[in-house]
Amino acid sequence: MSRRARQDALSRTALAVFRLNGRFLAVSERLAEPAGLTAAWWQVLGAVLPGPLPVAGVARVMGITRQSVQRIADLLVRDGLAVYEPNPAHRRAKLLAPTEAGRAAIARIDPGHAELAARLSAALGGPDAFEETVRVLERLSAALEEVEAAAEREA
Repeated sequence: MSRRARQDALSRTALAVFRLNGRFLAVSERLAEPAGLTAAWWQVLGAVLPGPLPVAGVARVMGITRQSVQRIADLLVRDGLAVYEPNPAHRRAKLLAPTEAGRAAIARIDPGHAELAARLSAALGGPDAFEETVRVLERLSAALEEVEAAAEREA
């Protein structure tokens, strides 16, 4: 593949991912709205459903800034959807955990989420094609992280 072809592939990939991100944000807002959440609130709550995390840990999982997560976490706590708990590993970096109200809000999203997953799977050609799509996106994400890390080490 020529240098120009690689650059074109990168540009097409970036545009496709930006477009995909916009679509995911729009559909996430629609799914989250009946539960009284925004897509961002859903993301943060979803990150701590398996277990409490510090805000910085949520930011790492989501690939966004700690400040963005902090703002959302404070709103979730204010509205009773999450709580801050002591962190045995760090005095100042409290853990964010969902409350029962937060878990209930996420549960209200589940039927719409399941329906969208089924429709998307069918549109992609079935579960195997859906899994392959996920693997490719995860591989792209890991490769970009690797390339960025290498560039930072060289700088």
